[in-house]
Amino acid sequence: MAQDENPQTLADVVEKITSAGTRDGEITVEEILQSVGQRSFGPMLLVPGLIVLSPISGIPGVPTLGAVAVLLIAGQMLIGRKCFWVPGFLRHRKISRKKMRKAGRFLMPIARFVDRLVGPRLSFLTGHPFNYLIALTCVVIAVIMPPLEVILFANVLTSAAISAFGLALVARDGVLAAIAFALTLGSLYFLFMLVAV
Repeated sequence: MAQDENPQTLADVVEKITSAGTRDGEITVEEILQSVGQRSFGPMLLVPGLIVLSPISGIPGVPTLGAVAVLLIAGQMLIGRKCFWVPGFLRHRKISRKKMRKAGRFLMPIARFVDRLVGPRLSFLTGHPFNYLIALTCVVIAVIMPPLEVILFANVLTSAAISAFGLALVARDGVLAAIAFALTLGSLYFLFMLVAV
């Protein structure tokens, strides 16, 4: 697949982010974002969602970096930017290629299974004005992700919601968007229970 083509499926996104860049040892965040195209909100949102959903999220700081990326992407969606800007401190962060490939091997079977289940359904739920509601919900998710990082893998629900929103926009699947809203409610309830203890 050509590097400048926008990914059309979840498997496409996983393939692009795990094969991004040219160096053997490490991949930068900038290379990952360029691989999926910085003009498409859905794939851009999928990148941090999938990274935090993978075993890489066990590395301290990764969920918070994912949250910062989601906040930047969703925030720029809300203000109507067409091409996403990412600050240098985040763009130049590096991830081990070995760990990224391991994450890809973990995610690819899931991605292929999910791709068989999603497609254009209730597509109006992913278009205007609902895409702004999705972006606003993603901002809320990004805010709650760092506090959840204190519990190992507690961001599974939040990253699943972000990934579902991103894939819903890629596949124009309104049913998946509705599921993502439900996952968001589950994340908020989990955070409430954590604070209440």
